[in-house]
Amino acid sequence: MAAAEGPPLPIEVTDENVANPFSDTQWTTLMSIMDTIIPSIQNDSSTDQNAHKSFSAEEFNTAVNSLRDILEKEHDIKIYEEYLNRKASDESKFQNTLKHAFGKLLPESARKGMAFILSTLDTRVGSMLLTGYTTSFHDQPIHIREAILESWRVSYLPTLNLVYKQMMVIAKNVWLNTSPSFRELVGIPGGPDHVKLEKPFENDFLQFNSGTAPEIVETDVVIVGSGCGGGVCAKNIAEAGHRVLVVDKAYHIPAAQLPLSEQNGLRKLFEGGAMLTSDDGSIAVAAGSAWGGGGTINWSASLQPQEFVRREWSQDKGLEVFESAEFQDCLDTVCKHMEGSRKLGFSAKAVPQNTGGKEHYCGHCTLGCGSSEKQGPAVAWLPDAVRAGAQMVEGFRVDHVIFDEDDPTKATGVKGLWTARDDTGEFDSEGRTTREVIVKAKKVIISSGTLWSPIILQNSGLRNYHIGRNLHLHPVNMLSAIFPTSTRPWEGGILTSVCTTFENLDGLGHGAKLETTVMLPSMFLVGFPWYSGLQFKRNALKFRNMNGFISIARDRDTGRVYPDPTTGTPRVKYTPSVFDRKHILEGVIGLAKIAYIQGAVEIHPFTSAGRPFIRDPNANPGAGITDPHFQNWIKEFREGGNKPPATSFSSAHQMGTCRMSRTEAEGVVDDKGRVWGCKGLYVADASVFPSASGVNPMVTNMAVAEWISRGVVGEMGKVEV
Repeated sequence: MAAAEGPPLPIEVTDENVANPFSDTQWTTLMSIMDTIIPSIQNDSSTDQNAHKSFSAEEFNTAVNSLRDILEKEHDIKIYEEYLNRKASDESKFQNTLKHAFGKLLPESARKGMAFILSTLDTRVGSMLLTGYTTSFHDQPIHIREAILESWRVSYLPTLNLVYKQMMVIAKNVWLNTSPSFRELVGIPGGPDHVKLEKPFENDFLQFNSGTAPEIVETDVVIVGSGCGGGVCAKNIAEAGHRVLVVDKAYHIPAAQLPLSEQNGLRKLFEGGAMLTSDDGSIAVAAGSAWGGGGTINWSASLQPQEFVRREWSQDKGLEVFESAEFQDCLDTVCKHMEGSRKLGFSAKAVPQNTGGKEHYCGHCTLGCGSSEKQGPAVAWLPDAVRAGAQMVEGFRVDHVIFDEDDPTKATGVKGLWTARDDTGEFDSEGRTTREVIVKAKKVIISSGTLWSPIILQNSGLRNYHIGRNLHLHPVNMLSAIFPTSTRPWEGGILTSVCTTFENLDGLGHGAKLETTVMLPSMFLVGFPWYSGLQFKRNALKFRNMNGFISIARDRDTGRVYPDPTTGTPRVKYTPSVFDRKHILEGVIGLAKIAYIQGAVEIHPFTSAGRPFIRDPNANPGAGITDPHFQNWIKEFREGGNKPPATSFSSAHQMGTCRMSRTEAEGVVDDKGRVWGCKGLYVADASVFPSASGVNPMVTNMAVAEWISRGVVGEMGKVEV
């Protein structure tokens, strides 16, 4: 065993000769779907109607000129024509990226399900059942294929709704990352051009040699997870003089290589390559899978839990600590360590940032912070732990907790599989060195996040009913507002203000907050409504005039996390409830009103409620939101609703699957973070939240870890040096 830092990670990865996870006929059908969503638009009516959407010369020139008008006639006309001419499958990078997504990121069960659909679409009977035609999907002209996709969107069959959503998300995401002309036309840089890199603290990670016998490592406290909970615990316990080992399945990426590109960042920094969805496809779940956890990819928002949430946790849940002065001190401690909508009468406020008191003008931070200004665990907590003597292991996926043979309730360590980087520094290539590792410890702290912490506990033989249940996701609907002039939405801080008018719609602390969202194309435009291939290409070019907003609910109703039977990775069972969807919808209507009063010329909710709002240029500017045209649209939109699966939801916050409780019958851990029925075993992350936090969970997560780690130090005592 040796301490060494792995080779640097390449900034960009090319996937040449990626294995195709589908048969040739399945791939042909898949490409025909992709080319329907992102089609080739030609000006020759004699061209192949299956391969192209053909216009007359006059119609094509009108389409080109409309694109030029969007961008105020910037660029040579040839690049607009190329943008229209090229379909998704024309790009080899598109095909390779798609193969990687389906072959390596999608769960095997989902890939098999998709393969079955693709094969069915290539048969007469199957095509008749799924499309209403006996002709195979890929043999249909493109206008028929577009009509089939629309029929899937509005189908009463959830399976077809799900296929539609999966295909749309994947096609748009991959195309936005691989189109050679989209970014050039819109003027989006590859990354922030203002980053001033300060030399960051670089960790040395333990490395292991290959071998058949397990590697044995001994420490006082092993912490499984390097995120907001694990980072705080590591610092506090190491500074108390105890030996600490932090392990994580993720890998460290030096600040000099951040932020990653959108394509690489989604693959390397997010759970499941950012392709994790609930079982019914109603909600996409974005969770960090990076060294530093969610603190590496979050948006810097540093909001403390509100009084009504702390009162609920203390009085309704019986956990008095949350209204105590000591917990307030925990909140203040973590915030200090990281220091650094009115026109409508709505309540709004600035959102504190964990950027060390600096104005962090970066819209790319969800792909990692290159300046090290964002004070997440990898910057502000784990380096302090290392300075105090803690050791770190990357690429170590813990499978289960080990218990004492004589006392099966006493945790004595963890066991899992360590996987090295390859010779180039990559960590997602095949054939890398692996080694089974056993860590022996006096205390075990599971800080693997709401998705993974319950999986590890279940793998360890614990059978508490609540493990994996009580999942809260803060479900989100999104809205795009298009303005008459450029907004350059990828610039500036991601989340700097919040509207709280709708946060308590039931009088019990449940409602929706209105916030801005990350504005990187493949993370925002994937949800933009698709009306046709041409219309999507037109709307994509409006990106630099857009702003994006979210209505994010403090959800009352819950789901659960459980292990995939094949891979052991987390699966999510969650559908936004009628109760929570109603609150989100009210928030989206509030967002629409804000966008209207700010002068938006188009408003596109990312819901199933039909058409967008297009402002009448002749409307009375003094009418405000009382404009009859706008009010009629609001009425129609409200009636349309946001019912899944037709409406897509997303989540960037996961909480509650190992919830804290006053008794073992009500949860997984006690008020000190100790797992009920166990000795020396703790959970310290957002999974212990008694219910949804109602705000971005980073600060609450860190404060809970501060509280729990103080208790661990109190039990172990401080070591005088």
